[in-house]
Amino acid sequence: MKFIDQIGHVVEIRQTPNRIISIVPSQTELLFDLGLEEKVVGITKFCIHPSSWFKSKVRVGGTKTLNFEIIKQLNPDLIIANKEENTKSEIEALQKLYPVWTSNICTLPECYEMIEEIGKITDSYYKANQIIAAIQKEFCRLKTAKNNNKKVLYLIWKDPYMTIGKSTFINEIMNEGGFVNAIESTENYPVITKEEIKKTQPELIFLSTEPYPFKKTHIDEFKGICPNAQIILVDGEVFSWYGSRIIKSPQYLIDLYTKIN
Repeated sequence: MKFIDQIGHVVEIRQTPNRIISIVPSQTELLFDLGLEEKVVGITKFCIHPSSWFKSKVRVGGTKTLNFEIIKQLNPDLIIANKEENTKSEIEALQKLYPVWTSNICTLPECYEMIEEIGKITDSYYKANQIIAAIQKEFCRLKTAKNNNKKVLYLIWKDPYMTIGKSTFINEIMNEGGFVNAIESTENYPVITKEEIKKTQPELIFLSTEPYPFKKTHIDEFKGICPNAQIILVDGEVFSWYGSRIIKSPQYLIDLYTKIN
């Protein structure tokens, strides 16, 4: 069978994969929720969900620092990657050796497409569609509950400060929640200075718990920059993980409204 992935690469798979490696944390969790416990043989050191897999599955390095020797030993018949999470050079090197299906996700429809396609490839199509339907139901519920339109500066990194542009999946989830990105840039993750943060005049500043592990101790730092903004520590996974975990995002955003109000 031939599949075209989300970067336009043709992936030829002769039979239902039985030795899968996932090199993307959110897609690893999706494979678990699809019931593929026995078929996933390798994950990355950042694939922390589910915890049972994090403890027991073979780790093939980091998302951008793969160990090709371990991958060779595992002899995968499918590798699931992502354009943003993994490096282009490593994806291209893997494509020469193995079937590699690569996602590229900036929107919810692209998220649904990824789940559906992985369901087809892994012979778990029925379960994949159940997951999609459940996610869509939650986001429909969110639409009736959202009541914001407040301007938000979402920060993902420190030293230097980095935020998120209009073309990211995080921006998509913010929009679904009724929040307005304070950044107009189409660059995915622009660097921003203290002076530029002040100029954006955000009503809210979201400090994400990943990839930089912002903590409550950082709130005072940003109060000094934008004293009029409400500063909130937010769970980065519910904004940026585009696998099955995204089902938790609508309720999280509803609860966030209460915290803001």
